[in-house]
Amino acid sequence: MYDVKSPRAEEFIDHQEVLDSLAYADANKNNAALLDRILEKARLRQGLTHREASVLLACEDEARNQEVYRLAEQIKKDFYGNRIVIFAPLYLSNYCVNGCVYCPYHISNRHITRKKLTQEDIRREVIALQDMGHKRLAIESGEDPRMNPLEYILESIKTIYSIKHKNGAIRRVNVNIAATTVENYRRLKDAGIGTYILFQETYHKESYEKLHPTGPKHDYAYHTEAMDRAMQGGIDDVGLGVLFGLEFYRYDFAALLMHAEHLEAVFGVGPHTISVPRIKPADDIDVNAFDNGVSDDLFAKVVACIRVAVPYTGMIISTRESQQVRERVLKLGISQVSGASRTSVGGYAEAEPEGENSEQFDLSDRRSLDEVVRWLMQLGYIPSFCTACYREGRTGDRFMSLCKSGQIQNCCHPNSLMTLKEYLMDYASPETRVIGEELIRREIQNVSSERVRAIAEKNLQEIEKGSRDFRF
Repeated sequence: MYDVKSPRAEEFIDHQEVLDSLAYADANKNNAALLDRILEKARLRQGLTHREASVLLACEDEARNQEVYRLAEQIKKDFYGNRIVIFAPLYLSNYCVNGCVYCPYHISNRHITRKKLTQEDIRREVIALQDMGHKRLAIESGEDPRMNPLEYILESIKTIYSIKHKNGAIRRVNVNIAATTVENYRRLKDAGIGTYILFQETYHKESYEKLHPTGPKHDYAYHTEAMDRAMQGGIDDVGLGVLFGLEFYRYDFAALLMHAEHLEAVFGVGPHTISVPRIKPADDIDVNAFDNGVSDDLFAKVVACIRVAVPYTGMIISTRESQQVRERVLKLGISQVSGASRTSVGGYAEAEPEGENSEQFDLSDRRSLDEVVRWLMQLGYIPSFCTACYREGRTGDRFMSLCKSGQIQNCCHPNSLMTLKEYLMDYASPETRVIGEELIRREIQNVSSERVRAIAEKNLQEIEKGSRDFRF
């Protein structure tokens, strides 16, 4: 638990500093000497400031842009290897009292189907997810103090962890719910959550308040300072993100990095993850009403620049994006993907009845989990269902020190292979299993420590005999 006094939101996300950084980037986007100095610093794998990264994002020199992409790819390999962590969102409720103009859950939407899962509903959803092979969930809920109080969230987490079905078990629950108090973050920590995730949507205060005209989320400072309260409540793994398309992308890019810098400066721990969603079509939402859209090319550059600027962070992309877009950005920095996602409330156990719609947004990638796993392996990645760091206490500054030193690979690489082996044994199609077994045979030789390799080989043999849940 961190006993520190944090600055106010408008101090660590200083509007004028963001504007000055954008102006500096515009003035230097073709400054060859400065660009080369920034690239040289980036090669040290120790990150960049928000101003330096903003210059790279604004850079118009194609040769140097290609160097940014090459660096991002190498930095991703250096810190995270070829592992891609897999998760699924679980929507508990879409009741919400906020007026967010980009989200179909807004209180004024009278034709979306409002739903809230009972604990028995949750049980059915979790079993359906376990039967696919999922081990890690991110629970989602609208903000409604009456319908979705924290007690409901805590009870739901307890239910999720309690369900053991065949060889299935959800080993880690990450939480994406509304900003709350230090005391409530302590209660979430005590419930055994993994990462606390909260998207800022946009850091531009004036735009933020217009986009959130009513409801508790209208309070820019309370929302922006949520990660400080989460850290003070003992949650040392937090996940940042903005919704690209709401505001000028370079503004939110710079401010996002300022938020990461703030967390590292105050708590010694930067964001465990950064998510990069783009606004997508949804019920009662016209994406054409938002004129800050980010093209696929710009999106790829944003991902690469975040990876270069914050080399240690995990980066998440969801099924909002198509297979083609996801494939493009995987090598530029993404380390986590969702698979076989449903953004409706209760969408895993059975399809929604005709005429009902409780989805938060339209999906662009609707492949099954088996198809996603096979696709990743065919691209040369190791699909990982690992949650060992959470359960072994490798979180916060402990995880960051291991990650920044490169030592985390001695844990993550063999763990990813063991969890992939579990998936292949329990859930994979015959075609996927053949590809996966060959991948494991190749990759086990890349485990750097002979001792760790020997343990991993023994555990892989035990998994074949029916044992489960080995971890370093």
